[in-house]
Amino acid sequence: MSDTTITRPAKKADFSLGRLLLEGRAFFALIAIIVVFSILSPNYLTVGNFLIMASHVAIYGILAIGMLLVILNGGIDLSVGSILALSGVVAGAMMQGLEIDALGVILYPPVWAVVVLTCLVGGLVGAVNGVLISIFKVPAFVATLGVMYVARGVALLMTNGLTYNNLSGRAELGNTGFDWLGFNRIAGVPISVIVLAVLAVLAALMLTRSSFGRWLYASGGNERAAELSGVPTRRVKITVYTLSGILSAIAGLVLASQLTSAGPTAGVTYELTAIAAVVIGGAALTGGRGTIQGTMLGAFVIGFLSDGLVIIGVSSYWQTVFTGAVIVLAVLMNSLQYGRGGRKG
Repeated sequence: MSDTTITRPAKKADFSLGRLLLEGRAFFALIAIIVVFSILSPNYLTVGNFLIMASHVAIYGILAIGMLLVILNGGIDLSVGSILALSGVVAGAMMQGLEIDALGVILYPPVWAVVVLTCLVGGLVGAVNGVLISIFKVPAFVATLGVMYVARGVALLMTNGLTYNNLSGRAELGNTGFDWLGFNRIAGVPISVIVLAVLAVLAALMLTRSSFGRWLYASGGNERAAELSGVPTRRVKITVYTLSGILSAIAGLVLASQLTSAGPTAGVTYELTAIAAVVIGGAALTGGRGTIQGTMLGAFVIGFLSDGLVIIGVSSYWQTVFTGAVIVLAVLMNSLQYGRGGRKG
């Protein structure tokens, strides 16, 4: 009897420690990356370098927020990288001026109008995904794969394969460009990082404090049961894909601002990076499980790892190998975390 009383707490403690390490893997991985690269390079562990790396992470992080919403719903969105490119091209075209032949004038929309219209374009493409998947029952993989090619093709047609290099606008006409989004800072913090933080907080509040968040988790966990419980599953599905499109457009604006150019080939494979950030952050690809905090940690793991490898001079080929290994390890740990528990649930 005494032996049983002694061993049970020990087993419980071991289980709790293992669970802590498993669920907090993204946080521990980020700490390990910072420690290792700080030892390998004296320039890594500086405030200036951290802010620069965070501005790079902002693009992946914004895409990952939208991808998390889609994955929580049990879907996938392969079109986010193409929507990013299309949005950048649309913004670039407006910054170059909209020529109206009938009137013989060229319109230069103000920067706020460029941002709003670009987000509307992204939301429209995302809504097309949602309608195809929710109403016409096209599998998410197929629907978003098709939209990925269409969006990329439209961007190529708009530019004839070229890049808009001058996004400074026309100051005398009230359009000062949006290079401030990629270069300006508030209290020393890049605006792109502030945008990421604001979007992450809003998304977290939506998921944890709103009825839509409860609907999203319910429909992702068991769509049929959620529908029978009165959850508007179609509306939820269309909404998450629309939000993913809007967030992709915002990421496209940030990238175009950082590069001061917009091209149709931007954002290639970014959809895979966004999925990787969500998976590393602990979300289940089957839907219904995941948090904004974990996704943000996943985005910083990928961003800090990539930039660290560049700083220490690792070949770009090995960078791909290391990033892929991290993703495979994250998927393996997701299987350990959700495999048995998910089937029992």
